Amino acid sequence: TLTRLPSLKASRSEELTGAGMSRIEGVLKALKGQGRKALIPYITAGDPHPDVTVDLMHTLVEAGADIIELGVPFSDPMADGPVIQLACERALVHG
Repeated sequence: TLTRLPSLKASRSEELTGAGMSRIEGVLKALKGQGRKALIPYITAGDPHPDVTVDLMHTLVEAGADIIELGVPFSDPMADGPVIQLACERALVHG
């Protein structure tokens, strides 16, 4: 498993309505109970190359990431800053 998120099984109706606690909420609640803050790194899928994305995610978890925000590259990331823009460009070059 890539993350330490708790396994919270919701019924299909809860998934569709948004009722119940999400996995992210569960992690944040558990961390709060421990008096900890969450480490949530962001990476762009496919950057620097698609072949390393999964390994990079495993490394982030091993290094202590509580949640990983995985960005999906797109061709016009103007709302993002220059670092994410360049990450998207690199990812798109590699398909």
